[in-house]
Amino acid sequence: MADLNKLVDELGALTVLEAAELVKKLEEKWGVSAAAPVAMAAAAAGPAAAAAAPEPVEEKTEFDVVIKDAGAKKIDVIKVVRQLTTLGLKEAKEAAETPGTKILEAVSKEVAADAKSKLEAAGASVEVK
Repeated sequence: MADLNKLVDELGALTVLEAAELVKKLEEKWGVSAAAPVAMAAAAAGPAAAAAAPEPVEEKTEFDVVIKDAGAKKIDVIKVVRQLTTLGLKEAKEAAETPGTKILEAVSKEVAADAKSKLEAAGASVEVK
């Protein structure tokens, strides 16, 4: 295992350009993408400021779509609920008529936004959590 203290000291001595190059190489090797503005700001501020800075908040990747109110067009809302889920007619009706029911759980931001727009177009009041 690498000497972590030595590694921290070496990383603290990097210039902004060297830190940016390191980020690129790590992104390529691990197949990930770093938050460039946060990484650059921390690298530019130096090791003392980086230690004092709060940890960046992870961006939420999973969302729940919740019906707050079905509205006046319940039949239209039930149809959309059935399109978005695998629920049968009875279950979709109960889900649409019960405030606070999760229609979709742990979906991507795009899927949640699409479901919200469809449900709102049908007349429901929807919240994405």
